[in-house]
Amino acid sequence: MIQSVDLGGTFTPAGTSLALRRIGYGAIHLTGAMAWGPPRDRQAALAVLREAVAAGINHIDTSDYYGPHIANEIIREALHPYPSELVIVTKVGARRGRDKSWPSALSKKDLTDAVHDNLVRLGVGALDIVNLRVGGQLAPNEESIAKPLSVLADLQAQGLIRHIGLSNISRRQLVEAQAIAQIVCVQNCYNLAVRPHDPLIDELAHQGIAFVPFFPLGVQIETIEPAASATPPTNAREFMQTSSLFPDSTPLGESSSAN
Repeated sequence: MIQSVDLGGTFTPAGTSLALRRIGYGAIHLTGAMAWGPPRDRQAALAVLREAVAAGINHIDTSDYYGPHIANEIIREALHPYPSELVIVTKVGARRGRDKSWPSALSKKDLTDAVHDNLVRLGVGALDIVNLRVGGQLAPNEESIAKPLSVLADLQAQGLIRHIGLSNISRRQLVEAQAIAQIVCVQNCYNLAVRPHDPLIDELAHQGIAFVPFFPLGVQIETIEPAASATPPTNAREFMQTSSLFPDSTPLGESSSAN
């Protein structure tokens, strides 16, 4: 029997009743290399998810463009019907090209289709949190996000989204966003080597907004290509990636690839 472990306590983002444990699970490695195609061992992927939840994790970070579609399908197969305390956070704003690229997908149709794809593949009537992903691959730009965010706000008003977050944004974009919708979390690249967001993290802490670092160990998706002999782990602690929630400037979680 798997025992629950101390995951750094819980954090409730301002304006929500969520009690999120500070270390979560990132679903990007439920897929094949480069977040493309199926995993080499689907049963191992299912086992890792189930162990993660059994160990006490109640926050999963995913997107329907992981695979594409595959990460969400595996989450549903492993965990549906979902435990009442489990919060699934997904992302929209990008898609996958046939060349495995990550082009932006920020039109009203793109975002609406992405929300519905996540609903269908996760098997839910409403998404707990949807992060709007903007900017470049690892760093934000200063373009207005009002138009795409307004699309998510409309979908939230329809009851399809419970809470809205942002990914890969600047402080100016946060201020712009807060005039349109309540923002409960921000997800930016952050690790010991990449720390331009320290002032933003302090501001988020003051406002009670969760900060969730991606690539907290500096891993980039281009480095995830597996060795031919690599075997997917069956231990959730080996498979954990992204998703450490904290209302201050000190990362509490770690990440590792599936390899």
